[in-house]
Amino acid sequence: MQPLAERMRPKSLDDYVGQEHLVGQGAVLRQAIESGKIPSFILWGPPGVGKTTLAKIVANTLERPFHSLSAINSGVKDVRDVINRAKGQRFFDAPNPILFIDEIHRFSKSQQDSLLGAVEQGVVTLIGATTENPSFEVISALLSRSQVYVLKHLEKDQLKSLVDRALVEDEFLKQKNIAIKEYDALFQFSGGDVRKLYNVLELVTNYAKSDEDFEVTNEGVTEKIQQNITLYDKGGEQHYDIASAYIKSIRGSDPNAAVYWLARMIEGGEDLKFIARRLVIAASEDIGLANPNALLMAKTAFEAVNMIGYPESRIILSQATVYLATSPKSNSAYKAINEAQALVQKTGNLPVPLHLRNSPTKLMKELDYGKNYKYAHDHSNNFIEQEFLPELISGQKLFDPQSNPPEEKIRQRLKQFWKGKYKY
Repeated sequence: MQPLAERMRPKSLDDYVGQEHLVGQGAVLRQAIESGKIPSFILWGPPGVGKTTLAKIVANTLERPFHSLSAINSGVKDVRDVINRAKGQRFFDAPNPILFIDEIHRFSKSQQDSLLGAVEQGVVTLIGATTENPSFEVISALLSRSQVYVLKHLEKDQLKSLVDRALVEDEFLKQKNIAIKEYDALFQFSGGDVRKLYNVLELVTNYAKSDEDFEVTNEGVTEKIQQNITLYDKGGEQHYDIASAYIKSIRGSDPNAAVYWLARMIEGGEDLKFIARRLVIAASEDIGLANPNALLMAKTAFEAVNMIGYPESRIILSQATVYLATSPKSNSAYKAINEAQALVQKTGNLPVPLHLRNSPTKLMKELDYGKNYKYAHDHSNNFIEQEFLPELISGQKLFDPQSNPPEEKIRQRLKQFWKGKYKY
């Protein structure tokens, strides 16, 4: 028997819930579908919001051949085989077959390169699905030939409507006397993922008998999920919670907890590049100038993970995790950019001081662009005091070194250079 999520998968746009900004009446993607002329496009959004479903609806609506590949278990050969089959389906004025690639962010550069020719020549219309920012994960040549549509988390009322619909329309659930007394636990354990929502609902209602009334309550859902957590989702609804615990453990200098949460993500099948990206962010946000080598370590780990793959990458990630967790911590760079952005938003587009402006033309020089600029390297210690901020915010301190040996040296150096101007 098919799982509930598959049995309830919408077949048309009218049955599709959510993403009104894309497929509502008059919305951009709906107009393209109704015109019968769709570009190659990439659907970017969190898990379980309908990316695969939408791709299938497009193919069904336009009556096009539909080929599907998962980036997890497909290689260049699989891509080429599908493209060759697609070529065989192009007769006269027949529309292009659709090639759907789930988790396209996991495709390597060579795998993405193998798609280019078919997309450019119109052999296939590509629909990719990704939970990661395509700007970082999809090669520029392929990205430039595709539209990117962003999908959003479903709202609670939309999730509620899906649950209620399943009780009325599903061939098995409608035979039972099920009443939803409380929805909160259903929503909590599904985390906005419709597939998980249906998995949870199916797991809980398996206990319902057709000849008895059955109430779904928060307590009952929590009890059943805790008893059967491995049955309903390997990664768990705590994807973002676990990632948060991982980063906070690194920030809190606890290598034991950090490695534990790392193991939880690995065992849950988390994308290793997702983990490696979190390390790069943490290296700057939480360690920063207290240990500048942390960023180098994190960047090297990210590159190594891309090069090596699982299972050996777990060792690389462990090394980087322990290094970051045991490094001294500072968020001075993070706070500095926050302060600077807040100041820009408050003060607007202040003029660049004339002596700092570039002066490539005669007219600019006549207008004193670059006049009286002092070249720091011509002076002792490669420093000469001059104004680098707009006049209105002169003396505004945005970077504040913190109490660790490397930044204490920075503080003393800035004090020596700037005397009392920035109050270091």
